[in-house]
Amino acid sequence: MNFIKKYFSDWDLYEKLWLLLFTIIIIVLSIYWKDSPIGIIASLTGIWNVVLVAKGKIANYYFGIIAVTTYAYTAYNQSYYGEVMLNMLYFFPMQFIGLYLWKKKRTLPQKDEIKVVYMTNKQRILWLSVTIIATVLYGFVLKRLGGNLPFIDASSTVMSIIAMILMVFIYVEQWILWIIVDIVSIIMWITVMLNGGNDIAVLVMWIAYLINAIYGLYNWIKLEKKCRFNAQVE
Repeated sequence: MNFIKKYFSDWDLYEKLWLLLFTIIIIVLSIYWKDSPIGIIASLTGIWNVVLVAKGKIANYYFGIIAVTTYAYTAYNQSYYGEVMLNMLYFFPMQFIGLYLWKKKRTLPQKDEIKVVYMTNKQRILWLSVTIIATVLYGFVLKRLGGNLPFIDASSTVMSIIAMILMVFIYVEQWILWIIVDIVSIIMWITVMLNGGNDIAVLVMWIAYLINAIYGLYNWIKLEKKCRFNAQVE
């Protein structure tokens, strides 16, 4: 119990209420809509994962390992093959890579916080170009596979891959991509619901992701300023 109190000691009231609120919403809606246990687990661990990322907490990766595995299973049942491949072939191993890299970039030894930085303009142009080209090419691949909403699925997949790379290297700009990914994913899962699907917890999860990504961008901008200030003082 003391460990939990200590861990949340630097969280403000909004952040605690935010985590608690969406946890309750997902559980209640999942029970009401009779969602699958896998869908509920994917949604809960996914929420806890992204909230911890927004806070710059290394522990996010432990929840991420569970979240990507269960989400891939749910996406497979809806024929979102791009999402399945993305999670199992990429996000899953990246959880371990991110865990390793973030531990090396702690603000202090043994502390569960990291130093964040901005990309250079050259890096931004490079990654934007890669995103556009890869989305178009992958969209045609998914279309040939008979996937649902292939180009929308492709945009979500490609931007998620690049955003994850930026995340493990602790770039602030990752949040801009996550915001776009979340909007695209909400469209995808609304389509599922309109076609008779019952994965309401997953849809709520993506809505929560979007709100969290907006907050994550705001918080990481503050973290970067704090890290830069501390470096100047040192």
